[in-house]
Amino acid sequence: MMSAINRIYSLQQSKHSWAVLSRLNQSKSQSSTRQTLSPLLLGLVILFSTFTIHAEDQPQSQPTVNTQASSSLTYVGTDVCIDCHENEYKEWQGSDHDMAMRHADTESVLGNFNNAELVSNGKTNRFFKKGTDYWANIADAGGKFNDYKISYTFGFKPLQQYMVEFEDGRIQLIPFAWDSRPKADGGQRWFNLYPDMKKTDEFFWTNTGQNWNFMCADCHSTNLKKNYDKATDTYNTSWFEINVGCEACHGAASEHMAWTEKQNTTTLHTGFDRDLGLAVKEWVYQEGKTTLQPKSITPTDQIKVCAQCHSRRMQLNEDANHVKDKFLDRYMLSMITPELYEDNGQIFDEDYVLGSFLQSKMHDKGVVCSNCHNPHTTELKIPKEAVCNQCHIASEYTAEKHTFHEAGTDGAQCTSCHMPQTMYMQVDPRRDHSWQVPRPDLSKNIGTPNVCTSCHEDKDTGWADKQVGKWFPNSPYRNKAHFANAFYAADLGYQNAGDSLSYIAQDIKQSDIIRASALQRLERYPSRNSVVALARAVKNDNEMIRLGAVQGSAPYPFSQRWQIIEKLLTDSVLAVRAEAAGALASSWQEMTPVQREKLTAPLQDYIDIQNFNADRGFGRTNLGNIYLAQGLYEQAEKEYLGAISVEPNFANSYANLADLYRGQGRDKDTITTLQQGMKAQPNSALLPYSAGLAMFRQKNQSETIRYLQLATEIDANNPQYWYVYGLAVESNNVSEAGKSLEKAYNLSGNPQHLFALCDLQVRYKSPSASVCISQLEKIAPPEAVKQLKAKMK
Repeated sequence: MMSAINRIYSLQQSKHSWAVLSRLNQSKSQSSTRQTLSPLLLGLVILFSTFTIHAEDQPQSQPTVNTQASSSLTYVGTDVCIDCHENEYKEWQGSDHDMAMRHADTESVLGNFNNAELVSNGKTNRFFKKGTDYWANIADAGGKFNDYKISYTFGFKPLQQYMVEFEDGRIQLIPFAWDSRPKADGGQRWFNLYPDMKKTDEFFWTNTGQNWNFMCADCHSTNLKKNYDKATDTYNTSWFEINVGCEACHGAASEHMAWTEKQNTTTLHTGFDRDLGLAVKEWVYQEGKTTLQPKSITPTDQIKVCAQCHSRRMQLNEDANHVKDKFLDRYMLSMITPELYEDNGQIFDEDYVLGSFLQSKMHDKGVVCSNCHNPHTTELKIPKEAVCNQCHIASEYTAEKHTFHEAGTDGAQCTSCHMPQTMYMQVDPRRDHSWQVPRPDLSKNIGTPNVCTSCHEDKDTGWADKQVGKWFPNSPYRNKAHFANAFYAADLGYQNAGDSLSYIAQDIKQSDIIRASALQRLERYPSRNSVVALARAVKNDNEMIRLGAVQGSAPYPFSQRWQIIEKLLTDSVLAVRAEAAGALASSWQEMTPVQREKLTAPLQDYIDIQNFNADRGFGRTNLGNIYLAQGLYEQAEKEYLGAISVEPNFANSYANLADLYRGQGRDKDTITTLQQGMKAQPNSALLPYSAGLAMFRQKNQSETIRYLQLATEIDANNPQYWYVYGLAVESNNVSEAGKSLEKAYNLSGNPQHLFALCDLQVRYKSPSASVCISQLEKIAPPEAVKQLKAKMK
């Protein structure tokens, strides 16, 4: 009988199917079973999808060229705007935009630097002045206290942060902030933003997570140029204005100034390359509607301008015009993922509004930011109580008819129920901008948060659901199908989640960002329905949906994946074609010369993006992956080592470098690299998992088990780690192996994990084997079940 440990040998391979189900899982990144479709069947599925496209799923437009001569525009500065726009300038002064970033001086610094002290984690930190300069005595990564000069301030309410500039051009935010709220509200004090942060954490103050040049600069200054030098790992970051001035939103004003000199005032905004106006010029009443409706919607550039900063995204370059072209030509917008959002789309992490707003009915109806906010003051344009009544007919939304809370109380406010708050940075509440209808019925079923019990903490979701049902017995929302159910099922690895995700991805009633997010989650659920959804997505007019198809196509073998997303290599939008190229490039060795030629241009786009982000570990690691796939091992090693150098706590760079060494037979270097990584990033489960596999190849059973067990301890919710640990520990402890395999299946719902458990029970003649096989029969191919039953005879 084959020993359990030998069945791990192929874990690092890239393909797996039921043909190798006999206790082999050949993917270290996917927990679901890869179901391959024959080329003929795949072609028929894709062909069929072309005849069943919904009305909106028309073929995407061809690449267009922006004829606007925006490249000739130059910046003139906020001071030039004052004479003609005095009122707007006065509104802007002292706003969040004005105070976004400042040189540290008496006008900008709010914190107490008069030899103030803060004891944090048993250590005393001091804030003081030397002449006119501001200083902080705080600890570095080694725990040594040093004096650091404060060069810049960051924001001003409800807290202000401070930044230190280093000789290599890095600007880092220190971990201590000034609470600028009134003393009566608990403010006017120093506090530690991240009291539990360790030096190995990304957001320790000297690490990349607190690096202004990459993380913050593009949004807090005007016409920012990062100017990172990859060869020397230094910055020469520059800006036209240190804060968010007029031209940060309106664009470079040189042509506008030329227009004013001609004294031709017949056309508004002449000389600017963007339209920041309202999308809806007139709202009208319609019989039977309780809200005003847009008479017409005229596209404007306002949302894309605001989105540059008010979104969770990754920057791709500094040159593309994301306003006149597509947002995804310059930025990669984060989708509705479990790391950032609750399953119902409500904010979880700090998401900066756009991802929420794109889910909303407000967005669909043509509402833009300035319908509610004054962009110059950055405050609401009218009192909070009146903002919603601009469109929602006040007489229909009274306490008696709608809120069922006493008028004038917090419970009667629109925002209390439709814009729940989440507290960030300890003192900064942010409101969700998806404007969802409260759904305690969802909370009852899948545990999503709801505003009812967040206020009524002594009540449960069952009570809230009954109360909402009593108030709104004819509500079209209560108990209505919601994408949250599909997202929740996918998070838990339910076997049928893929069908639900496929449906959401093709549902034209869903917002584009939700459909794109459903497509991304399909990466764990390959099936015929998934292929149909992906095939339709690559032809969709919306670039987010096309982008979602790239990740959703991940589980298919190269020949099938090429057939699904090859069309996207010539996409008109940078992020789409670059991500498609990066995804396909991992199979470089399988490509024909014609395929490689077609990949050349979009792959260069992908490489350019990674080089732009070479100040982060992910950028250099992605480059290393490309070179590794192409067999350029020296270049790959150089990029992986560079990733470790610029971001020592980025775990993936160690794992990928170790994998490169493994392929070259450099076992000693493999182990050394992984051990170095575990020391630099002890919170990573990937590294001990990889070390366990490396030790297995060296036939070191005890170390194999030790490292794999450590991986399960660090990430107890990863079914793959439990699965492999269960296989490895079998020869030492059958009972432990069974518990681990059962844990893997409970977490993933993966038939392959259940098969391994049943196989273990059959081989060791467990009385539970028959029950296990009966459970397996419901989800596994008949051949697999037949194989196990034969062993029981």
